[in-house]
Amino acid sequence: MKTNSSNSRRQFLGALAMGATASTLSVLTNPIYADVPTLDTHKMSAAEDWFDKIKGKHRIVYDGSTPHAGFPVTWNWAFYLSNNSTGTPDEDMTAMTVLRHKAIPLSFATSLWEKYPIGEVFEINDNSTGKASLRNPYYEPQPGDFPLPPIQGIKEMMDRGAMFCVCDLATKVYSNAVAEKMKLDPKEVYKEWVAAVLPGIQVVPSGVWALGRAQEHGCGYIYAGE
Repeated sequence: MKTNSSNSRRQFLGALAMGATASTLSVLTNPIYADVPTLDTHKMSAAEDWFDKIKGKHRIVYDGSTPHAGFPVTWNWAFYLSNNSTGTPDEDMTAMTVLRHKAIPLSFATSLWEKYPIGEVFEINDNSTGKASLRNPYYEPQPGDFPLPPIQGIKEMMDRGAMFCVCDLATKVYSNAVAEKMKLDPKEVYKEWVAAVLPGIQVVPSGVWALGRAQEHGCGYIYAGE
């Protein structure tokens, strides 16, 4: 029989997941979120300029809308692997992964996963324990995080020229939902989540905005969610 504590935890997480989806409109229209910051003109310009880093003849963008056991990262790596095997060097291609919706935690530092129930909310388990992960397993993966040892994480892929960005809108929606359920200041929680975005990962106004910009820069589109 489950304890009252575990039942309460499940109810909290269920309400949080539903709230994060249902709160999209409230984040955009509810007066209590009016002072939650948005991307300013400088950051917006930086996001636009970031797409000029796309290079090479072969260009692809992966739509990472869910964690999908790390496939938004795995397929990025596979693009480089298969192009290398057919004679294309890293310098002549770009694979971009857009982390949006429920895949945004792949962009966050482990410190945020330790403070908030990130693994439980976004249904990302630690392969070694089978329990909700308390760390980001895809930025600098440990043995067993990916099904095959050669697969590289986000940090190593960015060192090769791959590009990763994260949706600001989804970050706002989910951080505000967490703040509401935990009775915290949504403005401060949002700022903390944005500050936890890992080095090299670009914050963009929204994931769908970024997917559009990537295709305008000649990237083919592949869906990498579930």
